[in-house]
Amino acid sequence: MKRFIAAFAALALASGAMGLARGAAQETAEQIIAASRSRIKADTVSTRSRMVIADKGGGTTERLIDQYTSDSGGLTKTVVVFQKPASVAGTRFLTIENKDATEDRWIFLPALGKARRVSAGEGSGSFMGTDLSYDDVSSANRAADKDNHAMVRDESLGGKPCWLIESRPKDSGYQYSRMLSWVEKASYIALKIELYDKKGALAKVMEVLKVEDRQGKATPVATRMSTVKAKTSTTIYFDIVKYDEAIPPGVFTTKFLETGRP
Repeated sequence: MKRFIAAFAALALASGAMGLARGAAQETAEQIIAASRSRIKADTVSTRSRMVIADKGGGTTERLIDQYTSDSGGLTKTVVVFQKPASVAGTRFLTIENKDATEDRWIFLPALGKARRVSAGEGSGSFMGTDLSYDDVSSANRAADKDNHAMVRDESLGGKPCWLIESRPKDSGYQYSRMLSWVEKASYIALKIELYDKKGALAKVMEVLKVEDRQGKATPVATRMSTVKAKTSTTIYFDIVKYDEAIPPGVFTTKFLETGRP
């Protein structure tokens, strides 16, 4: 399963050690990033999460979200459903990975009454008023070969030995110029990711706040994305995580976006 729990947190799901540590000394930076993005071995993931959006003044708003992800034939499909509050309830977002590693994205807004395709040019736009962009939502599913990766050094984070890896997109159209990832050696969890804008300034920081065992898998259950300049953040708490439970195929369609029924 490439996409991490609630793709938003896109950026931080983990399975067990996967036996990768035995060959870690020989692994390249690209292999480590690829392993970090494909840690979970599950055909489906279903979650319920709370998003707490904090403004620079300390005020917060909260949203309740369900997400369903399926990995079929090595291609990932994900649906995000906003349940609360009433101002966003019924909003649904669908991503479908293609064989060429690109994605089709659609969003349904109740006020419009129909699903619309999200263009590649909207990738850097805010996703539903959060600190995550559309590209951030999809980043956990980003193919490792889309970037050039370099090992910076070994560095501990919070007392945990990590690889510090720099990733630079090959595509000049991507919203970030580079990413720095602290990947924990024991679990291959990206504990922290710094995201730099086109001018080279630090734009956002993703952090894993808490990891728990869920069905035998080390799973980040609290993550935070912070926007440096705006001094805002979005923290996601995963209250329910279920692996390998059947999800009707009809959930991953534009019809479901518009009707809420598979």
